[in-house]
Amino acid sequence: MALRRRAEESQGELWIATGSIAKAPGHVFYERLNAILRDAGFDRFVEELVAPSYAVKGRPGIPPGVYFRMLFVGYFEGIESPRGIAWRCEDSLSLRKYLGVKLTESVPDHSSLTRIRDRYPLETQNRDLHSS
Repeated sequence: MALRRRAEESQGELWIATGSIAKAPGHVFYERLNAILRDAGFDRFVEELVAPSYAVKGRPGIPPGVYFRMLFVGYFEGIESPRGIAWRCEDSLSLRKYLGVKLTESVPDHSSLTRIRDRYPLETQNRDLHSS
């Protein structure tokens, strides 16, 4: 077998169609978890639960279902910091699919996770994670 050298860094392509990106099967755990959450009406449940924390007008925030799914990633993968959770979700194609974040969109960053955490009362967060 011949030695293959790592290509030196070059300017990346300017535009790549998302359909051209190689796809591998996602993590079956997150696919099944997403199916369970969808069947249970999880997104609607958390939206109603945290609705009092939001203004009627203004810029739309991060969907509560995405926020809590990111917390689940932290819980299941043993990541405690919002920065670590955001990095893991940004870096993984299968987690982007689990969160419902397109390749052309950014995953919510750590500061957004912290602001949302501070906005929701602790009892709301505990109730959500234990009763849904």
